[in-house]
Amino acid sequence: MKVLYFAWVRDFVGTGQETVEPPAEVATVGDLMGWLAQRSPGHARAFADPAVVRCAVDQDFAGAEAPIAGVSEVAFFPPVTGG
Repeated sequence: MKVLYFAWVRDFVGTGQETVEPPAEVATVGDLMGWLAQRSPGHARAFADPAVVRCAVDQDFAGAEAPIAGVSEVAFFPPVTGG
């Protein structure tokens, strides 16, 4: 699956996107964040507080409990505000 990173999440991870193949036990967005946090110190920093990271699965907003089986793209970004 393709994983996209935006704003400070991208800055911490060090790239705007990567292609990953998580193991079968990584079943939800929350699991994916935990798994990604183990990839590098930058990933660990980006996902240190999952409560402040928002996500979209195949371009639809999703929560940590959203399943990732069969998805092609997951994006992570900080909370979005408008004005």
